[in-house]
Amino acid sequence: MIPAAEPLSGLIGRFLAMCADQRRLSAHTLRAYGHTLDQFDDFLGRHLGGPVVGGQLAGLAAADLRGFLALRRSEGLAAASIARDLSALKGFLAWARRSEGLACDAVAAIKAPRQPRRLPRPVSPDDARGLVALVGAAQDQAWLAARDMAVLLLLYGAGLRIGEAMALTGAVLPLGDVLAVTGKRAKTRMVPLLPQVRDAVADYARLCPHDLGRDGPLFRGVRGGPLDAGAVRRAVQAARAALGLPASATPHALRHSFATHLLARGADLRQLQELLGHASLSSTQIYTAVDAAQLLDVWRTAHPRAD
Repeated sequence: MIPAAEPLSGLIGRFLAMCADQRRLSAHTLRAYGHTLDQFDDFLGRHLGGPVVGGQLAGLAAADLRGFLALRRSEGLAAASIARDLSALKGFLAWARRSEGLACDAVAAIKAPRQPRRLPRPVSPDDARGLVALVGAAQDQAWLAARDMAVLLLLYGAGLRIGEAMALTGAVLPLGDVLAVTGKRAKTRMVPLLPQVRDAVADYARLCPHDLGRDGPLFRGVRGGPLDAGAVRRAVQAARAALGLPASATPHALRHSFATHLLARGADLRQLQELLGHASLSSTQIYTAVDAAQLLDVWRTAHPRAD
């Protein structure tokens, strides 16, 4: 079918397939892109009075695109979510121009909304250890306690994302001094492992009643299927309530803690970037602001003339 005559929904489907096959975007990102672009297709259908085809993209004005974003804002989306919507939209329109010859010049006039800079909120070393211990103590079976502690120690002691920990297979056993981790966009990085982390995973593997084959998931649910990351988040939520920690004390906050604690101990930013699997150094540099903010908090608390 000629792209100009192809329904916009078909173009969106092919764009998402490209993102999955070539750009290796995560399933979460693909769902978010798909939802945004489906909403855009629906908006244009109502705005233009009927089903939209690719050729109509060229006739869109900046006001049309701003109207879509304004609608999304009216639905209660924050500036960060609007920025993600715009990123999905720009990515789709750039692909349509490059691959299908369907230009939408109006998109160049659309700027993302300004967002307040939000710093990661790590937990202290004592609170991190308390979370790990309490999550383990909450389980009534030894292998489940060992499993949950191993997962959280991979986040806190090796800086893994929770999705990266869930994606590990039995092929990583037995663990050595370094672990190969596949992160975003299927990029692999090498992460050194502390003895405590290796021991925690080894304890779990020894106690686990299910066969941890090379091709199967390393971390298992009660019935032997893949462990759901949501179960880990719920366990941390219960533990932080018991410890009186804020809502920001999430599994991902343990990864933030890994980064800020290394930085506080003199880690080089480039090294930290590699350990975290960040695509750009700017993503890593935000931790320097976190470290400075923590020092300022200490000064304000301790200095007699801080006010």
